[in-house]
Parts: sequence; C-alpha cells; structure tokens
Amino acid sequence: MGLSILDSAMNPQAIGTCRDYSVSLAYSYTFPNSLPTSNFKSHFIPQNLTFRKSKTTFSATRPTRSLVICSAERTSPAKALRLILGSPGIHQGPACFDALSAKLVERAGFDYCFTSGFSISAARLALPDTGFISYGEMVDQGQLITQAVSIPIIGDGDNGYGNAMNVKRTVKGYIKAGFAGIILEDQVFPKACGHTRGRKVVSREEAVMHIKAAVDAREEVGSDIVIVARTDSRQAISLDESLWRSRAFADAGADVLFIDALASREEMKSFCEISPLVPKMANMLEGGGKTPILNPLELEEVGYKLVAYPLSLIGVSIQAMQDALTAIKGGRIPPPGSMPTFEGIKEILGFNSYYEEEKRYAISTSQMLRPGGYTSASSNVYGIQRRSPDDTQQRSQSPQDPVVEVITPDVYNNYGADGLRDPFSGIWSRTLRIKITGRDGFEKLDVRIPAGFLEGITNIVPALGGVNIKELLDDAAGEVGGKLLLDFNDTMGDRIQVLLE
Repeated sequence: MGLSILDSAMNPQAIGTCRDYSVSLAYSYTFPNSLPTSNFKSHFIPQNLTFRKSKTTFSATRPTRSLVICSAERTSPAKALRLILGSPGIHQGPACFDALSAKLVERAGFDYCFTSGFSISAARLALPDTGFISYGEMVDQGQLITQAVSIPIIGDGDNGYGNAMNVKRTVKGYIKAGFAGIILEDQVFPKACGHTRGRKVVSREEAVMHIKAAVDAREEVGSDIVIVARTDSRQAISLDESLWRSRAFADAGADVLFIDALASREEMKSFCEISPLVPKMANMLEGGGKTPILNPLELEEVGYKLVAYPLSLIGVSIQAMQDALTAIKGGRIPPPGSMPTFEGIKEILGFNSYYEEEKRYAISTSQMLRPGGYTSASSNVYGIQRRSPDDTQQRSQSPQDPVVEVITPDVYNNYGADGLRDPFSGIWSRTLRIKITGRDGFEKLDVRIPAGFLEGITNIVPALGGVNIKELLDDAAGEVGGKLLLDFNDTMGDRIQVLLE
C-alpha cells in the first residue's frame, strides 16, 4: 500500500511510494535531497492521518525539490500492487507458504510477495503440487498470510479449480481473502507443477474464456485485483503457442503476463517484446529448472517487471529442519549460528509488541476487586467480603488497600469424620493467605480463607489447580504462622504466594 509523491511539474510518475496511502493533489512541500520515512509524517503528512514507518528513503534528483503531496486515503492491496507495477525497475518477490514466511519476507524489506502452490502443498499437506490441494485450502492459507502482513500478496490460483464459473468463484474468493493479485494458468485438471513432466493445457478458446471470466468476476465485486495470466503451453505445445496465448490474454484484460518454462534468454526476450505495455513476470526456479537463472538487472534488461523466487524459502526450511533433526538425533542441539536466539524468535513473532500493547488494557488493583476479578462473589464459593470503609479506617489502611478477609467460623472442629483427632483436623483454626502480585509489581490480590476450605480454592486462583494443598498443610500443621507453602509465577507472569498463618 502506498502514498505517491509527485514532482512539482505534476508528472504522474511517482518518485517515491509509501505503503498504506494513495494520493490526489492537495499540498506542496520542499525537502532536502533525501528524507527517511521515519521523519516523513511529522514534516509532510497531515496530523489526522496514520502513517506506518517503512525502510524506504525518498530521494530527489536535485539538492532540493518541490513536491506535490496529495490528500491520502488508505489503498486496497491491489492498488498498492499496481503502484509497484507502475514504478521504475524490476521488483523481486520471494514465494511464501505460510504467515510466518510472509512476515519474514516483509521484515526483509520486500515490497510484495507471492504464494507458492508448490510450497503450500508441501508445508500444509506434505504432498506434491499435482492437484491434491484444493481451492478451500488455498484460500484458507492465503487469508492467514494476508492478515499477517501489510505488503501486497499475489496468490497462486492454479487453474482456477475448474471451468470458467469456477474461475469466477476462485477470483472472488481470493479477493475476499485479501490478495492483491492472482495467478491463473491454463493447465488441465489435475495440473502438473511447473518445470515438471506431464504438462497439458486446455484449448485456446477455453484458456481465453478463463481470463475473461476472471476479469468479469473482479468487475462484479468492484475490485481491482491484479490478474496474472500464466500459460504452460511453452512446455506442453510450443513457444509460438505460448506467445499467441499471451497476446490473447492481454487482449482479454490480463494485467501481467507469464510464460512458464521458457528455455533460453532469447525466448525470454521474444516474450517481453509482445504486448509491450503489459508487464511481464519471470520465474527463477532455484535449484535447476528449464529457464535460465538471470540476476535482477539482467531480467530488467530483457524486459521483465516482476520476478518470483518460488523455492527459496521452502527449500532452505526443509534443509534447516533436516540438519536440526540430525543434530538432535545425535544428542546435540542445532549450533547457535544455525537459528535465531530465543529472544530473536520472540521479536520476530511480536512478543515485545504484544507486551507493549497489552499495557493499554491493564486493569488497576481496584478493578481486580470488582465483579469479574479474582475476588468476584460470582466466581467463588467462599463468601469473600471486602472490608468496609469504616473497618479499613480503623485498621489504618488506605481505601485502595486490596486486602480481603473472610469471615471464619466461630467454632472449630478439632476432630476428623471418625471422631478421632488427626493432624489435619486442627488446620480449621488456621488461615491460608493467598497473595497475587502482577508482573508490573502491582498487588492484584491479598485474601485469607480458612485453611480447611480447600475444595474450591481454584475458583479463586485457577493456577493452583493440580497442586496438593492438603499435603502441604499436613507437612506444616505443627509449624508457627507465616509458613510459606508456595511461591511461583503463573503463565501470565503473576507471582502467586500461599502462606499458612
């Protein structure tokens, strides 16, 4: 998603983009030769707009340059992808296969990425990309991916999962899942993976109708999703057939053209010369495919706009997991350089951001004593009562003091059920004190209950479930007050202490 920045001559060519906004004429500013986006909001964006930082640096061609900044509005993923397609140079897109790999692509600074049917089939099903994975599974996986990142994602739509009507459903489903673009190919069902044997394609007429159906589907829902038309006819039939189909796809409304398995630089150049106004996509199959592996500058020189790297992430993931399993099986752990630290993993997954945001919703100690807190009467069976203000003053305690006491029986039974005195029977005259201190240092709970009331203690503190309090009491029955029975942190980071008084 982006904010386009136009030069003072009103040239529609953007010299820089920021994700999240598109523009129309509103304001004019002048700024130095380069400006990091971290400063961009305070200097150039109206205060009522939200601007997400990115690593992009805006550079002008002269020491200073007057720019026209337009009124910003949040863009759709497809519009953000179209900004990329309209910007100079070639744009690299690694292929992700789940939310985590997509997030890593974004963190690495890429402006967009693809989903790979090959990789998703491998990661989700551990099966080859030969038609096993379904439309529903691809949409489900795609939605998890698009929700995890803010960069536009081009989804692998295979052959649309059926006839032209299925293609329409597929396009609408991908739009709803948040995809910026969709790749549609002309293979028959079941499809074969790119650069593998057994490739067969539908007729010319059916292939073109599939693209027309995709265009109709996007218009029917008012979307501008980018349609990438792929043909596998180079390997299935001939180069000439693939060039003919690509021209026909462009005429039918495709936004990007893609011929898979071109066999030479010359074939790649012939492809880029047809329908010159329509961007071309290259597929650099890592590890050895039929298409020559060219670097981005070479691909740009040939005439490509987008380049996909379909196997890098799934390939290195497989290798890394195999290496780790070999180490574990040998009684070792993976060496430090082969994986991030635990802190690094937590940072990637957003633990620190979560903790910061969580503070916004932290509740005070007084709120903990309201219905629904630890001492809610509706959530426990002990009749726990908060001190009255008068009682609090008599005890010289602050009105905010969270100490809660329980009215205990006047008479204590010193005998067990069989009428005989036992070590535990005297515990009725003792009190359990339960203290909970939040990880922020604030006291959440300080409650006292008769030590004999053990059956429902987890209604007050669920974290005590599974702890044999009775055994602890038996061991401490003869000890003086203030005996610390338990002291631990629960899964939320709260410190829980249980004392026998």
